[in-house]
Amino acid sequence: MDVLAEALRVSGARGALGVVLKAGGTWGLWLDSYPGAALHVVSRGTMWLHVPGGKPLEVQAGDAVLLSPGTAHGIAGGSSTTMGPCDRKATVQALTDGSALHLGSTPAQTEVLVLRYEQDPEVSTPVLTSLVRPMHVTSRENAQLRKTVELLTAELAQPQIGTTAAVNSIVDLLLIQFVRVWLARHPEKQSGSWLGAMRDPVVRDALVCVHARPEHPWTTESLASATAVSRATLSRHFRSALGQTPGAYVTQWRMDLASVRLRDTDEPVESISGAVGYATPHAFSRAFRRARGMPPGEYRSRLRE
Repeated sequence: MDVLAEALRVSGARGALGVVLKAGGTWGLWLDSYPGAALHVVSRGTMWLHVPGGKPLEVQAGDAVLLSPGTAHGIAGGSSTTMGPCDRKATVQALTDGSALHLGSTPAQTEVLVLRYEQDPEVSTPVLTSLVRPMHVTSRENAQLRKTVELLTAELAQPQIGTTAAVNSIVDLLLIQFVRVWLARHPEKQSGSWLGAMRDPVVRDALVCVHARPEHPWTTESLASATAVSRATLSRHFRSALGQTPGAYVTQWRMDLASVRLRDTDEPVESISGAVGYATPHAFSRAFRRARGMPPGEYRSRLRE
């Protein structure tokens, strides 16, 4: 069981190309907060990232920077450039026909691939939100990232049959590479972070058990036994890494799985309740109401309206 892969699958964390931005001269663009995560990959020239409360960050060719969901920011050709609002009409046109979005003057000296990642709003497991600050990775420090950026740039330079599928797959690969770099850089940042918890072997082993068999009647006692630690040790590690008890995490994951199945399938509530570890539909409905504020049937109907 690859816990990260499973969490990304259930949470619907998928990437896609936003626009290819080509800029020259003096240019700057302010991007309002976006519910998904944003990844800017500089394939040529230099870009400066501006985030409120932080110093401008220089991002050079071959580098990339990932911002967590909801982060308002600006990108510009200089560290003190005044940034204007996004030209929504031009952006929509670029998104529609796949053309580049041009800023400043010509000829363009900088090219930026603006990528976006969305996560299913019905899933509460916080994978992408673990990245609390903009994360800058340079081509010099990560050869794999450099090769992936080159592959993406080449695919976009000569579009052909299957380019859309290829680009989306490469964008997903970039996210995995960023997660790996984040884990390597921040071994000490575990408290309250789902990604950081992956570095705690006790918590990681327990999550493997829960994600592999969500239907199993897990208790703190049985999880501790499955991971060969004491109940007190397991509880202490969970609180330190995730800020919650093992039982609370089990319930959260089960509710995420149930929410997706209620929305995306026509499975009876009785089948879903057993698949996510509840002995009776009544017990499942009671737990689901506590987690989502309404019974499963009403939840399914509201989402489908």
